[in-house]
Amino acid sequence: MKLRVDLPHSPYDIVIEKGSLSKVGTWTRSLWQPQKIAIITDNHVGGLYAEKVKLSLEDAGFDVVVFDFLEGEASKNLKTVNKAYEFLVKNNMTRSDGIIALGGGVVGDLAGFVASTYMRGIHFLQIPTSLTAQVDSSIGGKTGVNTPFAKNMVGTFTQPDGVLIDPETLTTLGKRELIEGMGEVIKYGLIDDVELWDELTSMEGSPQSILDHAESIIYRSCNVKRKVVVEDELDNGVRLYLNFGHTIGHAVEATAGYGKVMHGEAVAIGMVQISRIAEKKGLMPQGITQDIIAMCAKFGLPIDYHPWSVEVLYDALTHDKKARGKLIKTVIVPELGSAAINQIPLEEMKEYLEK
Repeated sequence: MKLRVDLPHSPYDIVIEKGSLSKVGTWTRSLWQPQKIAIITDNHVGGLYAEKVKLSLEDAGFDVVVFDFLEGEASKNLKTVNKAYEFLVKNNMTRSDGIIALGGGVVGDLAGFVASTYMRGIHFLQIPTSLTAQVDSSIGGKTGVNTPFAKNMVGTFTQPDGVLIDPETLTTLGKRELIEGMGEVIKYGLIDDVELWDELTSMEGSPQSILDHAESIIYRSCNVKRKVVVEDELDNGVRLYLNFGHTIGHAVEATAGYGKVMHGEAVAIGMVQISRIAEKKGLMPQGITQDIIAMCAKFGLPIDYHPWSVEVLYDALTHDKKARGKLIKTVIVPELGSAAINQIPLEEMKEYLEK
């Protein structure tokens, strides 16, 4: 299966194919001239797949080096970025060379940021290996790293030259890592794709059911992301719809300590919390919060987080990229399968944090 992200200046394809990891070299050769490639990965994914990808690339005529870092959200920072820069310099990487991101969302965000800033930008490819990365973060060109102040505070918009998704990599994820990706999948059904929501409703919710439906839910999720990115590449309009659950979710991630609550888990918590208050205010249909809670619970996603501090979360929200002066843009679901922007005074966000 293939989807075209048809952007005017940097179009590329998303390829979704079981077993495609063994064909990385052929795929890369169809996109790039012979050159030096740095695979950026983490120690966990690297141990599973880096050698396989490296050999495939070398068989296709590429000169390949591998940089890995300690897995987890806590490594997604400028310290790791500097280590990557040092590695690229020591391996004489030039502007004619490229980077391949091999891993989950943390790897993709960090590797993309490194590629977009090293020597003012070299090209890169995304090979996402987690469900969260496959359905969301590998597509659309958002790169970034965390700071002590906020998640993804430092970053760029830089599109990859291609995205290769092998659903078989999901079989090596831990149970929690697989389940957390469903936070983003559920979001896509809520904001755009009723048929995806119906498919999720029909599933029994076990990790095996996720694997059994992987190609379908990845394709549908990627298609929603593709449509929105093509319409709003730089996140000024409808792309904000993709942030449903994220405003509060990012605050939960940041205040819990990066890595304590996984991204998809935080999105689930954020979707439930903002929907609960928006429903009370008459901005979302009656009963939708309970539907979201039931769907998250079925797949094993959390719907709450302790300790919950309105003041601490609000302070984190003031650093959110969606805040504009004294206003913040939140996302609501006025009906299943659609989304809307709800711009409110930043101070009013405290009401959306109340339990």
